Amino acid sequence: MALRLSICFFTLCLLTLISSYSYGTQLFLVNNCSESIWPGILAHQGYATPNNGGFHLSRAQQVLIETPQHWSGRIWGRRGCSFDNNGVGSCQTGDCGGRLECRGAGGEPPATLVQMTLGTLQNPVHYYDVSLVDGFNLPISMVPVDYPCGGDHSCGTAACEEDLNAACPAYLAIQQDNKVLGCQSDCLATKAPEYCCTSVYSNTQNCKPSIAARVFKALCPRAYSYAYDDSTSLNKCRALRYVLTFCPSKA
Repeated sequence: MALRLSICFFTLCLLTLISSYSYGTQLFLVNNCSESIWPGILAHQGYATPNNGGFHLSRAQQVLIETPQHWSGRIWGRRGCSFDNNGVGSCQTGDCGGRLECRGAGGEPPATLVQMTLGTLQNPVHYYDVSLVDGFNLPISMVPVDYPCGGDHSCGTAACEEDLNAACPAYLAIQQDNKVLGCQSDCLATKAPEYCCTSVYSNTQNCKPSIAARVFKALCPRAYSYAYDDSTSLNKCRALRYVLTFCPSKA
């Protein structure tokens, strides 16, 4: 009886592994905010863009996205959007060319980004992070929730769970009607090489976090605060499914 159970378990594991390697990775997008969110999706070159790159996500709604095998790209949340019946309009933050479906257009910063590479032909490991390098517009997290049999269950969470708009320095704030809509990074606001890690600052020895980046890191220790923030921000895993939550509950 024990042998039969072991064989059944092995068969189930094998089928799960074959399925995961054949059909890509599932992403569950969940809106935990008190308002509607319009997710934006941008695939890296050579990859298809799921859901035409953008859609409406109501409060408390969740949507399942099936990514192609080895998909690589980024996802962000757009706030304060209004679109007509043709999908033409604008968003207060994260806008992608005034369209509901971004279709290859990136989000206008400041916007909190989730970046991921879900394996390659040479390496099946997934790499993912939350980035504040282009600034912040809303909290977001990415959490693995399902693993292949025998997989590593200690994978990390990528997240910025705090509302950085509430702590944004005045010189970095994007405001409308006295309300902070987004918080720029020092790089985005000044274009200075020492903040953008360019020119002679394009290495870990010369490029250091600015004061604002240190504030970002203190409030969101599991997110990239500046370009060379790899050691505490880049996660790796091999999960079958991940949950991306807009406005996640604070850990």
